[in-house]
Amino acid sequence: MKRAASTVPLNIAITTGEPAGVGPELTAAALAGAAAHWPGVKFTVLGDAALIEDRARAVGVDWPPLLRGGQVSMANRPLAVPSHAGRLDAANGRYVLGLLDDAIDGALGSTVGGTSSGTFDAIVTAPLQKSTINDAGVPFTGHTEYLAERTRTARVVMMLSGTGERPLRVALATTHLPLKDVPAALGVDSLVETLAIIDRDLRRDFGLPVPRILVTGLNPHAGENGYLGREEIDVIAPALAEAARRGIDARGPYPADTLFQPRYLNEADCVLAMFHDQGLPVLKYATFGEGVNITLGLPIIRTSVDHGTALDLAGTGRADAGSMIAAIDTAVAMARNRRGG
Repeated sequence: MKRAASTVPLNIAITTGEPAGVGPELTAAALAGAAAHWPGVKFTVLGDAALIEDRARAVGVDWPPLLRGGQVSMANRPLAVPSHAGRLDAANGRYVLGLLDDAIDGALGSTVGGTSSGTFDAIVTAPLQKSTINDAGVPFTGHTEYLAERTRTARVVMMLSGTGERPLRVALATTHLPLKDVPAALGVDSLVETLAIIDRDLRRDFGLPVPRILVTGLNPHAGENGYLGREEIDVIAPALAEAARRGIDARGPYPADTLFQPRYLNEADCVLAMFHDQGLPVLKYATFGEGVNITLGLPIIRTSVDHGTALDLAGTGRADAGSMIAAIDTAVAMARNRRGG
């Protein structure tokens, strides 16, 4: 049964990520203003309670009174070994993964019709260090891939978004692949599925009635009519034609070097780029520090910051919480849309 949005507050889980990085202190800094910024929303922080309290002091946040206020609660998972700001320790790799598992399990609950009805309405993830998890003996390529595996989702889409009334959004057809492997990873069916996920989630979770998606080519100048590659002709154009038959407003393929300008973006809700470093450098240049990483296609809602663990800033109080605040803003808005208001 769907919960009544008017009587049951949203509950947003926040995983604090790599303990040696900035995640714990950014969580505290963001939630210090929770009562004013997100009234009526509850937050569950997943991490080592003593670590969060210690790192909260680095950003001038008195953590215990915040917990006593009732809007923020702590799901304590102790560190495997003590953590020092800026110093990675593989012994805590499984601790980091455990936080993510706890959040996923809490968000999944039962899943009906492609959406979840778990304890958590959304997950916001602070950055983690992939190398630490791998050094702990667990093969790990990233949040996006792990979320797909744990939720048994065949295809997910990474999308980064800016903020504002008409934010720049960039989704990816492929994610963490070597460049040499990208052409083989692109197919007509997979691109159609990706476009369908973007279209569905922009409608459902972002309230866009008819999303307009602009699609880049793969090759320079979108292939120059086949002279610089045939992926645009053999893969991308047929995928766009099939998407149109399904009622998806997806246009292209456009040369990536000229697509990111106002004459195109002012009329677009999302750009689909073919590979990681084709679209994300543009978005991060325009929005870094206030951007949001969103995983589309999941039965649960997941958002994250647009930056890494920033080990050099950890514990100094100098890290900017802007992207964490934007990630929470986006998670709250998506959860409200998915609930229906």
